[in-house]
Amino acid sequence: MEEFMNAALEEAKIGLQEGGIPIGAVLVMEKKIIGRGHNRRVQNNDPLAHAETECIRNAGRIGSYKKAIMFSTLMPCYYCAGALVQFGIDQLVVGDSTTFHGAPEFLRDHWVSIDEWNWNECSELMDAFIQKNPTLWNEDIGKL
Repeated sequence: MEEFMNAALEEAKIGLQEGGIPIGAVLVMEKKIIGRGHNRRVQNNDPLAHAETECIRNAGRIGSYKKAIMFSTLMPCYYCAGALVQFGIDQLVVGDSTTFHGAPEFLRDHWVSIDEWNWNECSELMDAFIQKNPTLWNEDIGKL
């Protein structure tokens, strides 16, 4: 399963290379990636272009998402957590749940199983970004 978190991390790095916020996600079903996404808020001038929602959008209409697993480099915010709950994605693997607290209680209250890996590469990427871009980060998490 590490290959899927590595794919999410690749998405995060693409976002950073594009001048955006380095958060990435992949959606996996039957051991295959069916959707990829990274935070594109800056690139698209779109406050709703978060990694997880972009990932779901890129997966497209697949009918039921019940057997899908979301891999995200960062603990999802309430907006993205709501998308997981809305579409019945009940398994989440998180690369970093220390840099940003996100919405784990909301997810667990809605029967989403969370596996917090806390990979150093994910947290180091976010820590470096936040230190270099505190205003952009605070805008992203709604703290301006």
